[in-house]
Amino acid sequence: MSEFIIVKAELTIYPTEQGGRELPIISGYRPNHVFEYSDNGQSVRTFIGDVNFEQAFFYPGETNEVFVRFLKVKELKPLILIGKTWFLQEGKIKVGKAIIQNLIEE
Repeated sequence: MSEFIIVKAELTIYPTEQGGRELPIISGYRPNHVFEYSDNGQSVRTFIGDVNFEQAFFYPGETNEVFVRFLKVKELKPLILIGKTWFLQEGKIKVGKAIIQNLIEE
């Protein structure tokens, strides 16, 4: 049994002009993954996961298919649904969003 949940997702890194990152990311990038926000806009809980892709760099403003490997925790499993959108944050800054396309491993 694996200790990871792996999904294929469509990831958009927000452009710098829209409050996103200034520099590109590389495969293995580990932002905070947020699936839920409270009414006041604060994240309810963040999950640990790394973003993996084939190209050398993934620039702000781009959208690409990626694989995201999450640590398997019971609170995350019900949130992993095809079509589900979640957000990537660096601290309190939302830097991107992802949409689950396929569940690879659970």
